[in-house]
Amino acid sequence: MKLTCSQDALNSNLQCVSRAVAARPTHPVLANVLLTADQGTGKVSLTGFDLSLGIQTTFTAAVEQSGAITLPSRLLADIVSRLSPDSPLSLQAPGSDASSEEGGASLPFQLTARTGAYTVRGMPAVDFPELPMAQSPVAIPLSAQSLRDGLARTLFASSSDEAKQVLMGVHLVVSPASLEFAATDGHRLAVVRQPHGNSAPDPASGIVQQEESFAVTIPARSLRELEHLLSTRKTDETIDLYHDQGQVVFLRSDQVVTSRTLDGMYPKYNQLVPDTFSRSFTVDRLPMVTALERVAVLADQQNSVVKLSVAMSERQLRICAEVQDVGRGDESVPLVGGDGGDMDVAFNVRYLLDGLKVVPTPEVTFQMNNPTNPVVLRPHGGDVQFTYLVMPVQIRT
Repeated sequence: MKLTCSQDALNSNLQCVSRAVAARPTHPVLANVLLTADQGTGKVSLTGFDLSLGIQTTFTAAVEQSGAITLPSRLLADIVSRLSPDSPLSLQAPGSDASSEEGGASLPFQLTARTGAYTVRGMPAVDFPELPMAQSPVAIPLSAQSLRDGLARTLFASSSDEAKQVLMGVHLVVSPASLEFAATDGHRLAVVRQPHGNSAPDPASGIVQQEESFAVTIPARSLRELEHLLSTRKTDETIDLYHDQGQVVFLRSDQVVTSRTLDGMYPKYNQLVPDTFSRSFTVDRLPMVTALERVAVLADQQNSVVKLSVAMSERQLRICAEVQDVGRGDESVPLVGGDGGDMDVAFNVRYLLDGLKVVPTPEVTFQMNNPTNPVVLRPHGGDVQFTYLVMPVQIRT
């Protein structure tokens, strides 16, 4: 293998795929990234895979000789990131062509820049596990913007408790006309529902258009990496989603994210949202967020609990945190509107802030029945269907 590329291209793609490299690999080759060069296409691909999450990226380079090799991810990334951004890099791995590879052998890899040269010992590409790709011919074209928005408004609500495996992911329901994201950790629930176009694929590609709905739960870790990739290139291009036998693949022109899915029955979360509410109030979102953040300084000293007191006659929402032997904080936010009587209700301030920060409108509406039942936050106006349910904390009297 022999090629020349820019430091910027190699560095940015290495940083990307290294996020899928196992921190504590079960096999030495899983600490590596797979580097493949193709002289015919002038393309170089990098792959990281921890047997659950896989990321592959492709970029253009001057390839003189095709080949493949796996290299220590952290070591290579640390070297490349410290080289000059304007320096062309020469990469060479003698004996790394496919016909000469033997499993278990150690291969020298040479990286040359303007300022010096480095040699790194790699392993043959045949030792690297094949990235699983869904065999289904059904491709669901999704808007990158829709994916970004859906993940941003739900990922934070997924669980980190390994005893609740199925809750450690985001539940994705895909139909020909809509896309729904849901995440819950048992204390709060975030749901986003939005339409998505499903344009017909090119008949020559052999890809079949989706005709039926399906639901799948994808690990939050995998989706965080997908969200990271989407946020680094904010274009509204199409991402093709494939789903087949416990595997999902998100594919765009030069990047692939593949992930296993989570087994188990996801909770019937729509049944958790009350059909009717006896009280509601609307406030300006940003003033409430800043007030909560100030009061949270006190709340975080002990149990992270804040109390909201709705005073309809005064058109005020009072926010209070009191910590014994430490202090007390009070803030007030004017009500934009409301129905029903006065009420006191308490929340974990972090759960409340997480939901408020992703509401996509300037005003947010709280809907509730009593201080012990779920409270629902929804955008006031706008065209985004977002529901955030949070369980109150019982107030001791």
